Amino acid sequence: MNIRITTLAIATVASLMLAPAVLADNKAAVIDEMEGYLEFVDYGGGVIFAEQIPKDEWPKFMVIDARDPAQFARGHIPGATNMDWRQVLAKRSTVPKNKPVLIYCNTGSLSAQAGFALRVAGWDNVKILQGGMEEWQAKGGFDAAAKAAGPVKH
Repeated sequence: MNIRITTLAIATVASLMLAPAVLADNKAAVIDEMEGYLEFVDYGGGVIFAEQIPKDEWPKFMVIDARDPAQFARGHIPGATNMDWRQVLAKRSTVPKNKPVLIYCNTGSLSAQAGFALRVAGWDNVKILQGGMEEWQAKGGFDAAAKAAGPVKH
């Protein structure tokens, strides 16, 4: 019995001593992945403006509302799926890679973080809605593209 306990204690101590080295290797790998992403990403990092999406193109997107459930309940882009920005990697299996994905929050800052995480994780089809929900509403929602292309005002 003492030999088992001693062996278990030695194994536990050895694994704890090795943990910092393993964590350092994992951190270095994550940093390498982010560096690689930043080297190839286009200027703007996958940002898209509401007026760049014609009304008939919206159904082609998976739209992710990255705000918390209470904000989502108060109002969201119709058809959007609520996925708190902190959970996008945990729920990444529900995010398609074979169709465009649009992610937004209130102003674009939290969705930019979530979008960055997904893009580093291999989703090159993710776009962040510039200005978030606030700008989308101010520009006319689904009609933003039509309003932007409307007649010139003098």
